[in-house]
Amino acid sequence: MHEVVIDTPIGRVRLAANADALVRLDLPNRVDAPLAPHTDHPVLKETIAQLEAYFAGELQTFDVPIAFEGTEFQRLAWHALVDIPYATTRSYAEQARAIGRPTAARAVGAANGKNPIAIIVPCHRVIGGNGSLTGYGGGVETKRWLLDHEARHAGLRLPL
Repeated sequence: MHEVVIDTPIGRVRLAANADALVRLDLPNRVDAPLAPHTDHPVLKETIAQLEAYFAGELQTFDVPIAFEGTEFQRLAWHALVDIPYATTRSYAEQARAIGRPTAARAVGAANGKNPIAIIVPCHRVIGGNGSLTGYGGGVETKRWLLDHEARHAGLRLPL
């Protein structure tokens, strides 16, 4: 496993990759390691470049190789997250319907809470059915920041 810790506008994040793909992106509240931004690992280098472009408002869709490690249901839920367009939101119920499990909104929320590749697999784009910002592994303030960031760079204003 290869790891690197980088600074971002939302705080320090940890990236981890196996030989071929990104397997983790830990949000700042889960990172207590010192800054270690240099790596020769090609997946980590590309991930860093894409994150920098995303935070600069120049990238809307990530294309780094990712590998999910989780249950079949979790992987199904996480793949659906990747389909949520930049600067848009979906409810947990909408995500549940998208994966063919219309009564599984709570299970989708639980799966999203275990999303190992935050930001790149955009669980921050899933909100409560009433439009409220509900739980997020990085905290609701970080979720709001990411949604506002995307809306600003897409020329939108989200009603949050």
